[in-house]
Amino acid sequence: MPEALTVRTALDLEVFHRTTVHVYAGENQLERPVRWVHTGEIPDIHRFLSGGEMLLTAGLGMGDTAAPQRAYIRRLAEAGAAVLVVELAGRMFESMPEAVIDEARALGLPLVGLADEIPFAVASAQVHEVLVEQRVRQLITEEATGQAFMDLLLADEDYVGMVGELAKRTGCPVVLEDIAHRMLAYGGATPEGDETVARWDVHSRAIHESHQNLLTGARRTPVSFSDVAACARRPVVLRGESWGWLHLLHGGVQPSTSDLRALERAAAAIAITLLSERESGARSAQRQATLLNRLLLGDITGEKFVGRSLALGQDLRDRQLLVVVTGRTAGERPFGDQDLARVLHDAGWPAVVGDIGDYDMAVVGLRAADEEQAVLDLLAGEGVRGGASRVVTPAGLPLALRQSRNAASVALASAEQGMRRFDDLGALRLLVALSEGPELTRYVEDELGVLLKHDAVSSNPLLPTLRAYLDCNGNKARAADKLFIQRRTLYHRLQRIEEILGLDLSEPDTHQRLQLAVRGHDLLRRPSPRLA
Repeated sequence: MPEALTVRTALDLEVFHRTTVHVYAGENQLERPVRWVHTGEIPDIHRFLSGGEMLLTAGLGMGDTAAPQRAYIRRLAEAGAAVLVVELAGRMFESMPEAVIDEARALGLPLVGLADEIPFAVASAQVHEVLVEQRVRQLITEEATGQAFMDLLLADEDYVGMVGELAKRTGCPVVLEDIAHRMLAYGGATPEGDETVARWDVHSRAIHESHQNLLTGARRTPVSFSDVAACARRPVVLRGESWGWLHLLHGGVQPSTSDLRALERAAAAIAITLLSERESGARSAQRQATLLNRLLLGDITGEKFVGRSLALGQDLRDRQLLVVVTGRTAGERPFGDQDLARVLHDAGWPAVVGDIGDYDMAVVGLRAADEEQAVLDLLAGEGVRGGASRVVTPAGLPLALRQSRNAASVALASAEQGMRRFDDLGALRLLVALSEGPELTRYVEDELGVLLKHDAVSSNPLLPTLRAYLDCNGNKARAADKLFIQRRTLYHRLQRIEEILGLDLSEPDTHQRLQLAVRGHDLLRRPSPRLA
């Protein structure tokens, strides 16, 4: 049985099966809730109604002409009666008066006729029994709901868990947003909820902000925009100020009293979890980092990653995806995962950002693939060094993770600031792959070992000269300028390098093998991202 006793379910009670029941008016209003039941035979019975009552009468107080009958119906409708049930067994009427039917239809008041007498005391008792049972059941549900949120608080659960619990208990999608209308958590996803979330600004700003007149003055009652957005929402208040809103997207079904009480309990529980903004920010970052690590470990697919990102308030659906990996500094200042998340959010790109050990990583949702360069320019403008993958679909995320880390390895090994794209690495892609095992170390040692040994004990190391010479593609004049030395000094150093290595630097093959060796040496000696 549904939580609220309605006119329809009340008329289905056993006592009304003892006779023939006919609905004369208000057929489309039978889902009205019945709060109580009254019997009465006086003309001014409306004075004793407070709304939501099923009124049982033999019609003695309705009058025997059209005018008082219409007035009687008007007064009941104005008093908020849920339904008028009239006994048509001959004590007053043998058939329903036309004036009564006409007025009830005009006012939308459900009007029911009973072909035979029934004991009104039994009818009242059965209705009251159902109402009491439902109230007890409602109290038990509310107590269980309150205990569930208390258990989550004792378990140190954060707002994402609270949102999920509310969605589970109400069976409706739930969204938590902050005061800036930024979606932070989404639980109980449905196709209808997904559509609303995809255009969240429209729902949150254009609809809710445009209907503030529907709010109560004290803001203590959840407001349901039944004719506007099918949503009930409750403010999350911290230290007397509004922090954000909790939305219950109930769709075409009106939320029950228990649902609205659960919404209030959840908003209060979320406020408690958010009392420390620093702690809440760290908890959110931890959840995103955990999700990224699951993707890195292959525990979830790219498609599932996108779906679970939505629960954390990051809508990556129907977007091109770019993975960026950054070091921990921007110029001379620290630049961590929270900074990366802030920069991307302020620029309007949804992103899952987290600390993945040696690096900070972000999976960024692009509206179009050509936004890739804008993301890289933004980060480079912040003074950040790192790497970026190719633009991919969700299915390509596992490969993009590797690409971004490879590009970041090259960027952090370079003396130049800025972001490196995976597609611009060229042969360095092979070196990065080799650096993950012993092969590159062996190659560097075979090619440069004697030179590195010389530099270890010399006050004038020669590797910087070799690097500059190779970077200038063997152009000695440019290399001398780059090193700020005279050409004669450069010639002397190059001759000394040839003697130590036993190689002719003018040979193309020698140039190529030493170029790879020097780049490999730089990759192996790249600074830790936490210190870079």
